[in-house]
Amino acid sequence: MPPPQKGKAPTKGAKQILAENSATVSFYRNMSLGACAVYTSVTLFLYYEYLTAWVIVMNIFVIALYVTCNQIMRYISRPSYSDNSQLLDPGLDLNMEGGMGEHVKDIVILTSITHVLAVFSNYFWLLLLLLPVRAFWLLWVNILGPWFFQEAPQDTEQDEKKRKKMERKMKRFQQ
Repeated sequence: MPPPQKGKAPTKGAKQILAENSATVSFYRNMSLGACAVYTSVTLFLYYEYLTAWVIVMNIFVIALYVTCNQIMRYISRPSYSDNSQLLDPGLDLNMEGGMGEHVKDIVILTSITHVLAVFSNYFWLLLLLLPVRAFWLLWVNILGPWFFQEAPQDTEQDEKKRKKMERKMKRFQQ
């Protein structure tokens, strides 16, 4: 393993981010379409007689997830251009670690895996329950946990002076 780099980490240029975002959106769109095509073709050709309302509803739900995630990725990575067609902002980097794009990509991956595995058994639809579990985990780790367990603010020098002043005032009134 090479030693860690010294100095500032290299940054990506706007054109590189734009190209990577476009490739990322295309990749995850194709992943969604592929999983949907596999599930639909296998279900219609092999399990048509076992098609129930539950399976249709789950398929519609998963397709809605695909469309929503694809639209979110396209929206947050939308570039902005100046009047003379120069790139001003490439949009949010979808490949940034810990960013919003990473969470949306995780949803697409889990949904695609679930969609393909649901060909073998309808019990694999239960994997989609990991989505709200993950959402609650992120909410707890990033917002609720630190809010509930934050330490009390430390007394500053100014607070100490105010406290001593109030003690002196209280002594005067008590006498």
